[in-house]
Amino acid sequence: MIRPILVVGNPVLRQKAKRISQVDKPIQRLIDDMIETMRAAPGVGLAAPQVGVPLRLAVIEVDEKVTVLINPEIIKTIGETELDEGCLSVPGFWGQVTRAERVSVKALDRNGKEQRIRDAEGLFAQALQHEIDHLDGKLYIDRVDSAEHLQRSEPLRKPEVEARRRAQEEAEPA
Repeated sequence: MIRPILVVGNPVLRQKAKRISQVDKPIQRLIDDMIETMRAAPGVGLAAPQVGVPLRLAVIEVDEKVTVLINPEIIKTIGETELDEGCLSVPGFWGQVTRAERVSVKALDRNGKEQRIRDAEGLFAQALQHEIDHLDGKLYIDRVDSAEHLQRSEPLRKPEVEARRRAQEEAEPA
């Protein structure tokens, strides 16, 4: 089920999300809904608070691979890079933010098993940091130097999202 995505101004987006103690059927349903919602948006990632659920859960899809993160923690960062970033909860804007170049994350997967993501880089590293920020009540706009540095329109990087959108349009019957 596609869920509505909350936008900036909703207090749930500013709360620190609660840890998930048990990966049960309702959590599995939420994961499925979040993946469907992320793809429909379309987006690269989605955190549970963005759909109004204050739990430490995020989904990311990069290079056609879905990663489910339950109770994720960044355990290591390497380097620094400036990136264009946007957010489904801040529609119509993007800004330049500083993120770690590479990150390592520990989390549970959708089956409740521990997973470690080592030295993620590129769009995947950016998405990991962005979604974990959501779980801590932070938005990318908090990392932009000032409101004057926010740009109207779409982020410059998102060729993957555009390719996915084109593929969906081609797959739909006319």
